[in-house]
Amino acid sequence: MDGGAFGAGKAGGAFDPHAFIRQPHTLLRLVSWVFSIVVFGSIVNEGYVNRLDETQEHCIFNRNRNACNYGITVGVLAFLSCLLYLALDAYFPQISSVKDRKKAVLSDIGVSAFWAFLWFVGFCFLTNQWQASKEEDNPMNEGGDAARAAITFSFFSIFTWDYMDPSQDSGMPYAPYTNEEDATDAVGTYQQPPPADAFDTETQGYQTQNY
Repeated sequence: MDGGAFGAGKAGGAFDPHAFIRQPHTLLRLVSWVFSIVVFGSIVNEGYVNRLDETQEHCIFNRNRNACNYGITVGVLAFLSCLLYLALDAYFPQISSVKDRKKAVLSDIGVSAFWAFLWFVGFCFLTNQWQASKEEDNPMNEGGDAARAAITFSFFSIFTWDYMDPSQDSGMPYAPYTNEEDATDAVGTYQQPPPADAFDTETQGYQTQNY
């Protein structure tokens, strides 16, 4: 967006769903949303198994219930966060207040970094517990694909949340901060040096008097 702080110059414009969907940031939000569904869906559906001599099911990640709970919790909250910020992205063009726009941008940056960190922790945690799992705890190798899917998409989620748009300084789907007054002052106060022939013209126009 051009003009004003954080694109405030174009605030109030009509919402264009086609342009909104085509934005790289929007696409990544949708990808992050899908990845979160895969992670918590895989664990909920196939993340709990039991031995042949047991009736109680245990977490497939080294029978560590905390690992499954972490993956499900982070996945569900990331799912909700994606929906929330998709709604914010859609509403953002209607925000005319520069302060509110700045808060939205900073909030998005902070939340994205926070979720990238949580997914990194989740990836390391699930990977460690999966490697520590014992074969006798799951002799039928049930849920192995689901466990690997949860680990894989936790890893990919780190980068979808940590994405920075190279075309925008703020890394957001909003325009970077530019102040029109400062830009105008900078242009107004800057004066180019006079051309070299200006001095020659003055010299030519000056005539000396003979005494």
